[in-house]
Formats: sequence, C-alpha cells, structure tokens
Amino acid sequence: MTEYYFVGKIINTHGLKGEVKVKAETDFPQQRFCPNSNLYISVGDQKVKMTVETARFHKQAYLVKFLQINDIDEANRIVNKNLYVSDEDQTDLPKGSYYIHQLIGLDVFDYETKTKIGILTDIEMPGANDIWEITPSKGKIFWIPNISSVVKQVDLVNKKIEVILLEGLRDEN
Repeated sequence: MTEYYFVGKIINTHGLKGEVKVKAETDFPQQRFCPNSNLYISVGDQKVKMTVETARFHKQAYLVKFLQINDIDEANRIVNKNLYVSDEDQTDLPKGSYYIHQLIGLDVFDYETKTKIGILTDIEMPGANDIWEITPSKGKIFWIPNISSVVKQVDLVNKKIEVILLEGLRDEN
C-alpha cells in the first residue's frame, strides 16, 4: 500500500492560465516542484496524481502549473487542497538525515542514563537548525535543538532517539 506525505498546500490561484500558489512544507522544494515531478491531492478518499509542468518561487511561495490544470476555473477547484508526495517518489537521504515522518512518534531517551524522557511529537524549522518538541509522560512539553551536542543518536530500527539535555532546555517545575 502506498504511503503519502504532506509537502505543501495550495493557497490560491495565480493568473488566468491555471497556475496555483503553493505554500511549501518540505525540505526539498526544488525537487518536489520541478517539472515532471508527481504530487497528489486528496479528492474524497482517493489520491489524484498531479504532474508539475512548471514552477517558480515568488514572494514566499511557489507558483505551480500542473499539466492537468489549464485555466483559472480548474485551478479554483484545487485551492485549499493539500499536496502530498508518495513514498515511491521519495529519494534516499544521506546518512544522518531523516524525513520528518520517520522521526515523529519516536521515543526519546537520556543518552547517559538511558531513561525515557518522552516522545518526539513535532518538528519546527525556524532557521539555522530544526527544533524538536518533546512530550514527556509527566510534566510540560519542551523543545530541544537538533544539534550534535544535544541529539546524540537516532535509531530508526529500534524507534528511539538519545539526547543530552543541556541545562535550561527543560523546565521541570
């Protein structure tokens, strides 16, 4: 069964020839929105393949023309639809790099004591490095930076992450 992963949202139309404005939510926008790449939208409980004809970055979004959309009326029908990539269209990442969907839900352990700290529940990408939201079984949710001095090991096979919590990262009160 094919899995699909969210990569962006169609937020508006652009012009009269079927272009749409896409808010990208992917680390690989040049790959996802390049000509001839396949993306999918949900129509009911089905995923419908859309093939990128052209795309360009413009004012914090991508303007995308799909082969299947030829005018503004057709483009209006897909506004507010989410865009997905299939697992078949994802490429292998270099060692030490991960797709977000591989990390969300993994157990997080203290690197030194091996005690469980919580679960990785969200990832934000505000700038220089990602920050990871950790939800403990008790206490407040907290964030850690995805930097080598904090994240020591990601083990996808055993579904766990080991971290060193620097002082001040977690409010234990």
